[in-house]
Amino acid sequence: MKVYRYQTEQILPISIEKAWDFFSSPVNLKEITPDYLGFKITSDLGDGKMYPGQIITYVVKPLAGIPMRWATEITHVKDKEYFVDEQRFGPYAMWHHQHWFKQTDKGVHMTDIVHYAIPLGIIGRIANTLIVKNKLKEIFDYRYKKVETIFS
Repeated sequence: MKVYRYQTEQILPISIEKAWDFFSSPVNLKEITPDYLGFKITSDLGDGKMYPGQIITYVVKPLAGIPMRWATEITHVKDKEYFVDEQRFGPYAMWHHQHWFKQTDKGVHMTDIVHYAIPLGIIGRIANTLIVKNKLKEIFDYRYKKVETIFS
């Protein structure tokens, strides 16, 4: 199985508290996800605060409007520093997404690091080259612009 890595970085002119309040709330995921993905959280989020062990279920439509179910677990949380979500079932053979936050003199330096693997061996590697890595870049580019708009 081939594991791929995707990383983005962004500086937001806000406080660490404001960044953490927004990004650590699963409710805000829909706001920073392209509409065409038909992203919908299907699990009960309780009070909306994330915690280690939390399971979040979604429906997304990444290809041709075909709905896919996806479940992630919040595996690690360090307040105002980082959190990690990992796929429990869904479209990837593996998905491990780290969200890092660091206060700087310019605002909050945010880093996303995603390690992922595609199922189906050589077919999955071809799909990654032709479709998946470009779709992932497109989604994170959208998030970058959307977050800039929200916090500008």
